[in-house]
This record gives sequence, C-alpha cells and structure tokens, in this order.
Amino acid sequence: MNHPSSNSNSPDQERRGLLQWSAIILGALATAAAGVPIIGFLLGPLKKRDDQWTTAGKVDEFPIGQTRLVDLQNPLHSLGDGDAGKIAIYVRRADEATFQIFAVNCTHLGCPVNWLADAGLFMCPCHGGVFYEDGAHASGPPPRGLYQYEHRLEKGDLLVKLGHLPTLQQPG
Repeated sequence: MNHPSSNSNSPDQERRGLLQWSAIILGALATAAAGVPIIGFLLGPLKKRDDQWTTAGKVDEFPIGQTRLVDLQNPLHSLGDGDAGKIAIYVRRADEATFQIFAVNCTHLGCPVNWLADAGLFMCPCHGGVFYEDGAHASGPPPRGLYQYEHRLEKGDLLVKLGHLPTLQQPG
C-alpha cells in the first residue's frame, strides 16, 4: 500500500515549495527596491557636486541703484527637474562696480521674499520678515540678513556661483 508521505513528492508538496520560493524571491526583490532610495539618501552626501559660475547677464543690464529678480538654470540640475531646476536670485547694483546677489529665500523658514522697490525693502509674506535693500535684517523673526551668493565681473558679464542654496551652516 502506497502512503502519500513516502519519498516521492506529491503535487501539493511541489506546489508549496514553489510558493515558498516565489514568496522568498518576491520579498527579496521588494526589499531591494525599497532599499535603493535609502542607500542613495545615505550615500548622497559623499557625492560632492561643486558649485559652478553661471552668467546672470551683462553688467549693463543692471541699472545702478536698482534691484532685479533674475531666474537662472541651476548648473547642477538634472534632465527631469523642469522648473525645479531653476534658481531665482535678486541682483542689486549699488554703484558702478558694486553688486550684491541675494537668495530669494527668507532666512527664517525659507519662504520667497518679495522686493518692494517703492519702499526699498524685501518682505517675506509668510511671517512678516523685513530686510533692507542691502539685505540686512530690518524686523520680524528672521535670525539674520538675506543670504548672498559669491559673484564676480568678467568681460562685461556678471557671474554668480550657483549650485547649493545658502544656509546658516553654509552661508554662501
């Protein structure tokens, strides 16, 4: 008399084994897929991407005594970034050779500030932060003045060093 628990594998045992291995393989694939972004996040800071000099425009395009909003392409953008790959800056020309390049982000919580030319002030609409035309803190909760980008003049062009956004830890 043949008993089903003999040495030969029954179809049910083969099916169970196949299902177990399928579950193990699918679980390993799901774990690997979930782990890729985590590993990228952990290893991302090791990949240093240096800031790059970007042309903000011709020096003559910026009248003395005025502040202008300029949109530039982030030199460290990726193909799929779209509008997120742009950086807005305020360019202030104080005199013939003196420029100040401000990040548009308030130093309180990073909201974009607005330039009010008639008042000569930058104002943050989120929490009422106010900055003078030279970027110095005037009032409100921000802990300091506006962040400034490094810049230089070269062959009639205004170049700005862009890539990372300035922060309290890396102000510019």
